[in-house]
Amino acid sequence: MSDNAIYWLWLQKALGEGARFKEILEDFGSIKSLYEANILEWRMSPSLVPKQINRLENVKLDDVQEIIYACDQNHWQIIDYDDENYPVRLKEIPNPPAVIYTDGELPDIDNSVVISMVGTRKASEYAIKVTELMSRGVAQSGAVVVSGGALGVDSASHRGAIMCGGKTVAVLGCGFGTNYLMGNKALRDSIKNNGALVTEFPPFTPATRYTFPLRNRIISGLALGVLVVEANVKSGSLITAKFALEQNRDVYAVPCSILAPQFAGTNKLIEDGACVATKPVDLLYPYAEQYDIDLSKVKSIDELMNETKDNSANINLKAEDKLSFENLESGRAQREKREKTMLGLSGNNLLVYEALTDSLQHIDIIAEKCSLSVSVVLSALTALEIADIAESASGKRYKLS
Repeated sequence: MSDNAIYWLWLQKALGEGARFKEILEDFGSIKSLYEANILEWRMSPSLVPKQINRLENVKLDDVQEIIYACDQNHWQIIDYDDENYPVRLKEIPNPPAVIYTDGELPDIDNSVVISMVGTRKASEYAIKVTELMSRGVAQSGAVVVSGGALGVDSASHRGAIMCGGKTVAVLGCGFGTNYLMGNKALRDSIKNNGALVTEFPPFTPATRYTFPLRNRIISGLALGVLVVEANVKSGSLITAKFALEQNRDVYAVPCSILAPQFAGTNKLIEDGACVATKPVDLLYPYAEQYDIDLSKVKSIDELMNETKDNSANINLKAEDKLSFENLESGRAQREKREKTMLGLSGNNLLVYEALTDSLQHIDIIAEKCSLSVSVVLSALTALEIADIAESASGKRYKLS
């Protein structure tokens, strides 16, 4: 947080997230000069409209003290536009955020290959596995993986990086401290332990249909390249791809089956000039020389699939029949059923559900995550198995079904 942080928070609160302030800053020279200018100077500026002037006049520095207090109490970091930790790459985009909030340790964005991965929330089994493999492949080579922390492709992107001890960043469409998508809380906790959660929105700002398109420009803005996996023609992922093009970022797409017209968006991207990506090296090749990446050490899809993994990180890629196009819809239907059932959970059942992953975990680990006794966890797991959203294996191990 720089010495000017309070003025940037004031500007963000006055003009709102996503507001374009670069021209305003050029007119006044600095954020502090903007704040200290009188209303006549504001009215004389060609970069400010009457509605903005009214908002600047009505918001006071005292109005942002609660934001600073909430962040201090919860150990959330405030990185304003003048902060030395503010990524230069974000400053390059047309409308950078005045302030970002982080939870965890933000990787060295400007000196790293950063690949953003986006796609549908209702992803097929094929898309989930492909995303995990691509993410793991680039993260093993030192790239940072950025996504949106949502279900489907987003979650697979983050998991892939975490599996190999890589760095990942989730850009959220809500403020910290909200109850959005509590079913993904365990993953978000893992993300901040292996990178950071990032948001433009002040603490406790709820997610809305307007906040997600705004955050998409940050997902692309942090990256050198954006990979789209399984998206329909009207998806938010294509909004991210559009932002990427506007920001002079590279756009990649994984080809989708022509038998799945609901995900024709990725194939349309390829038709429009996006680079085809079928292996991790495709995403790293353009940046290898500048960032000193040894492409000969980047693993192929086959090598990634054949890597031996312990049970805690096993992504079950041996069952190749699950990746056939005939079975894509069944995998998607199971995830949709799981998400709907999750909405009806509460109490210990919800706590235990949030601790489960797609990988098998021993009941003792689950109990430790939930801070519950093994007997209570076992009771909850039984209820989840009955609801067909959890399954057991030998050795008292459990995972999401």
